[in-house]
Amino acid sequence: MTAKNIVKVSVMTVKLLYLQKIADMESLFAKSDQYIAGTPMKFIRSVMSEIEWSARLIAVQGAKGVGKSTLLRQYIKSNYPVHSRKALYCSLDSLYFSSHSITELVENFRKRGGEFIVLDEIHKYSGPWSMELKELYDLYPDIKIVISGSSLLKILNADADLSRRCIRYTIQGLSYREYLGFYKNISLQPVKLDDLLKNPFALADKVLEICHPLEFFQDYLKCGYYPFYQEGPATYQNRIEQIVNYTLEVELTELKLVDISGVRKLKKLVDIIAQEIPFQLDASKLARTVEASRETVVQYLHYLGKAKILNLLFSGAKSYLKLAKPDKLYLENTNMLYALCSKTPETGTVRETFSICMLNKSNNVEYGKEKGDFKVNEKYTFEIGGPDKGFSQISGVSDSFVFADSIETPSGRRLPLWMLGFLY
Repeated sequence: MTAKNIVKVSVMTVKLLYLQKIADMESLFAKSDQYIAGTPMKFIRSVMSEIEWSARLIAVQGAKGVGKSTLLRQYIKSNYPVHSRKALYCSLDSLYFSSHSITELVENFRKRGGEFIVLDEIHKYSGPWSMELKELYDLYPDIKIVISGSSLLKILNADADLSRRCIRYTIQGLSYREYLGFYKNISLQPVKLDDLLKNPFALADKVLEICHPLEFFQDYLKCGYYPFYQEGPATYQNRIEQIVNYTLEVELTELKLVDISGVRKLKKLVDIIAQEIPFQLDASKLARTVEASRETVVQYLHYLGKAKILNLLFSGAKSYLKLAKPDKLYLENTNMLYALCSKTPETGTVRETFSICMLNKSNNVEYGKEKGDFKVNEKYTFEIGGPDKGFSQISGVSDSFVFADSIETPSGRRLPLWMLGFLY
């Protein structure tokens, strides 16, 4: 082959590669358009307004099924025209990433005038995503990147130090307030815990003007936390089981926190705890049951807490220890409790599970070892119970409150349990 022919072949190869890049990007844009077009806009969660979207690097984390992807697509749909090439939604489980890197994607996106890119399911990416994000952040100040992934992602402790660059948000399932908006078209504003405790009547008056909160409360406890009940009521609890299995079998192993041989032990651990919630922990006994060391069991419990399968309660200073043994264990939310428990959960357990789940979003909850069920923000003591619950167990304790189920209005320091569902 002559030198002239070699040059022609080289030029042709470059052109083909360039055309292939264009085709690949157009394919990604087409998928993005399809995802965004199918994104419902009827209900937008209030966390949308809490996120600082002007930041150059944002991480949105949360358990599978709580609505992270929908939220991110809603933002694009609300802020960019249809078929805009300024914004791109891309899931990292796409086949595109079997032969392309995040760096290559963002560079090509930027060359086409892109400004805002969502990289969903970042934990699915096999490459060094933290290093690539750091480099992209430093190289391209005109590009805004949002990543989304598992609650287990160590965003700030990854190979590259993203702590100075990345703003992190954690998304939970629907609160009771959000459930009323999502399923019942009842629009109400959240309240901060301090404000609720100072003046519970303000919230009660606003809610009772619009609805009777107890009318829908039991339905929420059974099937209101995840925003996919209407997609298939008959399979709702099965989908929750699938979420738990996915977390144990896929996320924990993909992130190399647990090897395949540990998955069986994790499943056994979750099943034992689910049948005995609230679980008073005897780590040594539990270790023998699941055939693992005591240290391994405690480590597993911390993983399950970060994965939003369990809520781990500690007492006092113990909560500040990195791998301390928790005092009490609960499943993360009441819907999971109904899905995983082989018998109908005890009413008291459901109430306590709901309380911790709602409080955990923006408050520090500790095990009430001496008096009361929970110590909150190192200040308040809460006792959780039924409509006849009294103050005998928190007698003489300052800043103490009873949250009672099946009552509609507050009376002094005795507040309706449903009110905790308005904290976010």
